[in-house]
Formats: sequence, structure tokens, C-alpha cells
Amino acid sequence: MQFAQPQFLLLGLILLPVVALFLLWAKRQQKKALNRLGDKSLIDRLSANINWSGRRWRTLLQLSALAFLIIALARPQWGSEVREIDQEGLQVMVALDVSQSMLAEDIKPTRLDRAKLEIADLTERLDGDEIGLVPFSGASFVQVPLTSDYLTALNYLDSANPSVISRPGTVIGEAIRTAMTGFDDELNNQKVLIVMTDGEDHETDPLLAAQEAADANVIIYTIGFGTPEGQPVPETNQYGEITGYKRDQNGEVVLSRLDETTLQAIAQTGNGKYYRATADGRELDSLLAEIDDLQRAQLQSRFETTYIERFQIFLALALAALIVAELISDRKLAPKSLQLTANNQQSAANSQRLTASNQSG
Repeated sequence: MQFAQPQFLLLGLILLPVVALFLLWAKRQQKKALNRLGDKSLIDRLSANINWSGRRWRTLLQLSALAFLIIALARPQWGSEVREIDQEGLQVMVALDVSQSMLAEDIKPTRLDRAKLEIADLTERLDGDEIGLVPFSGASFVQVPLTSDYLTALNYLDSANPSVISRPGTVIGEAIRTAMTGFDDELNNQKVLIVMTDGEDHETDPLLAAQEAADANVIIYTIGFGTPEGQPVPETNQYGEITGYKRDQNGEVVLSRLDETTLQAIAQTGNGKYYRATADGRELDSLLAEIDDLQRAQLQSRFETTYIERFQIFLALALAALIVAELISDRKLAPKSLQLTANNQQSAANSQRLTASNQSG
């Protein structure tokens, strides 16, 4: 047996002795009050028909009812049952650019940090949807397979930075294909891919990959981080501290620019929409409004073991104890012989009064 709310048992350990001591004190005070009334023999005769044993049983039953009520509040459980729980939602894969250019600071604190904040916000606002994470730069991999365990996904998100992939560059096309391997094709629900990047890709053909995703009924949304004017690309040491800025062969500082044209084309090919990241993240509201309207299908059913509630038993016992306590008489029943004597005496008294009345008439 286990208890769903065991804190009430602790309350019972405190409350029951206090109530018992109070009742004992009240009983003693009652006896003292009776002793102050007068002669003890007179008091004994007056209280001869009090059901002292019944009163003790009534007190015991009332304390038992309180104990049963406390146990019921603690929600005792024993036995279990297995239920099939159906979930409904989308399959959402997020492809996150963790390349060095995402450390640019044209969006505060950095492009990458802003993207991670939006993913965290997205995770908190999902309702039954499964989410997965694909970090990419010069390569890509599924870091978090589709899951509804949002806490685990957020823990992995903290470690998403340029150091997780040693190969430099930005391969959006490869990231799209990698994300597609993370979807569960056996489910009929809608598959959504969200690509978060600055859009610079000089190594792959992201539009071809987007078309492949569209052919597989995957909707692609893109969010662009950065500005068209560009920002220097920081270079960092092993501790993540900025040591300088990336330069080209001529020694000029390299600027990383937001490629909105490519990201708009990817979203259009993938039957989705493009959003430009903002400092306050309002584009996420628009994105969530879009995916909320998408077809939701049944995700894979899962089985859940639940314990059977038994508080009803103790609640019924508490009620029964109170009822029995109220049925106990406060006075003793007089013996049958005494009742007959009293009845005879009453009849004789009535006869005398009737005779006296006739004589006076």
C-alpha cells in the first residue's frame, strides 16, 4: 500500500493525540464540576442511569472516525491497472545552426543565444507535440530524437554551440536531410521542420533538399537570425571567450550577413513561411499560430500504470463510525422489573387522584 498524499498522515500523528488529550481533560473537568454540586451519594444516585460505558465507546468511535478521515485524505492506494493513453500532436524537428557566424552580435546577446531562447520558449508552449533537435554547421546530426520529454530536450539544448561540430561551414541542405531521418514515417500526423540559421550556405543545395522534404509531406519553416548589413564573425578560444574576429586572405574582417532570399525560397519550396528573428521573439507567436492550425494526428499510444485509489473505503468507515457513535444512548435502559414497578406506582397514583376527584364531586 502507498499514499498519494502522505503529509496528511503526519497531520494525523499530531492531531489525534491532541484531540484525545483534550477529550480526557474535558472529562476530568466534568467530574470536578459534578463533585462541586453537593453530596457524593446524592450525585451518584442522580447519575446512576448515565451510560458511562456508552460514552467511552462513543468517544472511541469519534476518534476512530477522525483517524479514518485522515487516512482517506492521505489517499491510500493499492493494486494497479494499465491504461492506454492516446497522445495527439505534431512531429517537430528543429535544425539549429551552431556555426561560428551564429556568434555574431547583431541580435543580442548573440544570434545563437537568441535562437536557443526561442527553442526553449517553443518547447514550453508545445502541447502534446514531440520535438527533436538537429544541430548543424559544416556537418549535422540528430542530437535529440523526437520526444515529448521537454526537460531532456532543453538539457541538450544548453550544450548546442560551435564546439559540438568540429567541421566549419554551414550546410543547410544536409541539415534538412538529417532532420528528415528523425521523423517517424509510421505515424500519419503532420511533420514540421523549423530551420534556424543566418542563411549562409555555399556548400549544399538547400532548395533541392527542401523539395525532397516537401515531397515527403514535411512542412518547412525558416527563421533568419542576423541583419542584411552583416556583423563580424567572432573567433573564440576553448572557454568560449572572444579572441578576435574572422578575417579573409587579405586581412579584412569577414562580415556574416543574413541571407533572407535563400531562407524565403527554402520556406516557399517547403510549403511553409519565413520569419525574421527579432529581439523580443514575436515571430514565434506567428509561427505557433501557423503550426497550431496544422492537421494533428494521433501519436503512438503509450501505456500508463496507475495505482487504484482506495480512500473511499476509509471514508465509508469514518461515516459508519460516526453513525454508530450517534446511536449509542446517553442513558442506561432501566431493568424491566423496575419499569413494571414504576408503571404500577403510576397507575396507583392515577387511581387515587380519580377517587379524590369523585369524592369532592
